[in-house]
Amino acid sequence: QVQLVESGGGSVQTGASLRLSCAASGRTFSSYRMGWFRQAPGKEREFVASIYWNDTSTDYAASVKGRFTISRDNAKNMVYLGMNSLKHEDTGVYYCAARRVGSTAYVYWGQGTQVTVSS
Repeated sequence: QVQLVESGGGSVQTGASLRLSCAASGRTFSSYRMGWFRQAPGKEREFVASIYWNDTSTDYAASVKGRFTISRDNAKNMVYLGMNSLKHEDTGVYYCAARRVGSTAYVYWGQGTQVTVSS
């Protein structure tokens, strides 16, 4: 059974940093692209960043480029999202997700971790 478990969320002030972690288990993710998404209250879930499991190819939403960094540790089956210079609009539930390379659909999702940024 595939499991994605996020951790590392919290309540911080504007300008602070956080690092989110996603622990993946249940299968080999070498052919998967891993992504981070977020959902703010009253808004639709949106893409934040993604990375191929087996290389360093990354992609970021324009709103976070230059502030967030996605990375992975293959040996530990972990994916991370480093977030710097946090803004109030970064507030939301952050989800880790996985999709098979060549597919457009993220099929595995974690339960989410809350990030709250206050001024």
